[in-house]
Amino acid sequence: TKPSSIKVHRTRSLHSEPSTHCNIYKSFEMVLYVIGLGLSDEKDITVRGLELVKESDAVFLEAYTSILGGVSKERLEAFYGKTVTVADRGLVENEAEDLIIEPAKEKKVAFLVVGDPVCATTHTDLVLRAKEVGVKVEIVHNASIMGAAGACGLQLYNFGHTVSIPFFEDNWRPTSFYPKIKYNRQGGMHTLCLLDIKVKEPDFQAMMKGQTKFLPPRYMSVNVAAQQLLEAEETLGEGAYNGKKTLCVGLARMGQ
Repeated sequence: TKPSSIKVHRTRSLHSEPSTHCNIYKSFEMVLYVIGLGLSDEKDITVRGLELVKESDAVFLEAYTSILGGVSKERLEAFYGKTVTVADRGLVENEAEDLIIEPAKEKKVAFLVVGDPVCATTHTDLVLRAKEVGVKVEIVHNASIMGAAGACGLQLYNFGHTVSIPFFEDNWRPTSFYPKIKYNRQGGMHTLCLLDIKVKEPDFQAMMKGQTKFLPPRYMSVNVAAQQLLEAEETLGEGAYNGKKTLCVGLARMGQ
């Protein structure tokens, strides 16, 4: 919805000079804008989204569920003409009430999301938390991998459950994606597998020494995902797919 506005027109009287018009615009609504950035770079934002960013009093960039093609914070700030605060996992999960939601009761706050805002539970959770305390939320949609995946030639109508494939660790090798892929294949459906990224993960070895350090960013490759899929089939052995026959399509840097 458009912000409320006031227009004041000075009418012409019998003894006045030729009429002039004075338009006064002021928005009284405080809003949390959750804005999709698309898949490419800083120019992928919609016109509507860009207008709202420029109107906002505070701008946050969610930076742990996805990345915007390596575009730096400084590059975004130059394009938007606004200071951008990077919101990592800790901020979104533990400090969102104080830094994002509460301020949106008194001013306009923009929360920027790579892709589309409603494609990740993290963003949906933020929206629900804001609405629970009476904050008005406005969502601005944009392109996401959920639609761009159709560029590989597989029809979107034939996709089933979307799954996430997390990095396997030494003592943590989750296979929760496996039964969903099996279900999809039994129904003749494709599966979109979203690959893990690790950004600003704590270095626990350094923490034990009293140091606060973070591990270098990691982005799962198609090769690693394939290896983990094969391992899951070997471990569970339920015939969800055949490593020698099942066709998979790898997608990377979509929209760029």
